Amino acid sequence: MTEVASGAAKSYPLTPSVLHALEVSKRGCDELLIESEWLQKLARSEATGVPLRIKLGLDPTAPDIHIGHTVVLNKMRQLQDLGHQVIFLIGDFTSTIGDPSGRNATRPPLTREQIEHNAQTYYRQASLVLDPGKTEIRYNSEWCDPLGARGMIQLAAKYTVARMMERDDFTKRYRSGIPISVHEFLYPLMQGYDSVALKADLELGGTDQKFNLLVGRELQKEYGQEQQCILTMPLLVGLDGVEKMSKSKNNYIGVTEAPNDMFGKLMSISDDLMWRYFELLSFRPMSEIDLMKQEVGLGRNPRDCKVLLAQEIVTRFHSAADADKALEDFNHRAKGGVPDDIPEIALSGAPLGIGQLLKQANLVPSTSEANRNIEQNGVRIDGTVISDKGLKIEAGTFVVQVGKRRFARVTLS
Repeated sequence: MTEVASGAAKSYPLTPSVLHALEVSKRGCDELLIESEWLQKLARSEATGVPLRIKLGLDPTAPDIHIGHTVVLNKMRQLQDLGHQVIFLIGDFTSTIGDPSGRNATRPPLTREQIEHNAQTYYRQASLVLDPGKTEIRYNSEWCDPLGARGMIQLAAKYTVARMMERDDFTKRYRSGIPISVHEFLYPLMQGYDSVALKADLELGGTDQKFNLLVGRELQKEYGQEQQCILTMPLLVGLDGVEKMSKSKNNYIGVTEAPNDMFGKLMSISDDLMWRYFELLSFRPMSEIDLMKQEVGLGRNPRDCKVLLAQEIVTRFHSAADADKALEDFNHRAKGGVPDDIPEIALSGAPLGIGQLLKQANLVPSTSEANRNIEQNGVRIDGTVISDKGLKIEAGTFVVQVGKRRFARVTLS
């Protein structure tokens, strides 16, 4: 058993369980600051029986979250399972400012109505990952509203413009002559003040939030508190394997998507990307994942591992029964079968161009997208590949398929 010293502070023993907790903390993370401090916090918590306070703040900028957002929630759950107190902070006040992190322009602030609407679904969806019975839910308007103008000025006096301009996106905008509004400087200050109000021991966030998290650490020092540690998680790469997961890139998996769609999308990722998804999204021990990697290297079909990942994720957001049905449906489709629950669409205008038919059946967003799928041999009618973009479809009922997962039973009159 070893011990670690932290200045004149009392030193606590580093037991095997403390070292395990450090390993859990670091799994998949991009950066842990400062590791020695976090290790001592873990040791103190075990020795005293006092849980650490772990904060995650999210601005309700949209009503729904995708599995890319759950990367940091997964880390919260892992620390929650170790017995620590996780705080799910809804930034209803900071949302009215607008976070410019990683942006080339000011993000428009949300209205109070938008914030309240989005916040209603945020926590419900986050509870699919976190244990709601052990999660402290807070809204930062609780301490930000009472600050008032005097308190805001006093808070602003604790941080310099020079330090604020160290933030990369502010520096780039300033050098490029892109306006920076004074109120944007308030965002990292208010996020940092959240850590003071909550007496956080650890704050989590994406890699794009590092500057804001460090502000919280500095403000705690200004207020005479023990400084929080910082743990940043990487941004999950989307289904395309290139861009970060984003609804605007259409490379995402929503946490409320149907089980079959969720399963199919997970099965579509590359074999290489699968291991990153395992690391960031799965709750399986890394030793088990490493063993699977070795088995694949020795000839095991990576598809078998991908099925395990897809079933785990579908079970988390739906149920084990739904995961089993999704696997059955996926195998059925892989053999050329048609799912049982495809939408029934009635259209008129026969004979109708294939592009218009696909668009009106909601199988593609546009005729240009329809043409692209036809060029790639991705369109079938009753199992037959369609290669003629000028094809006119006569009246009748038939099964239309685009790609591997989009089906519709169309009746055209």
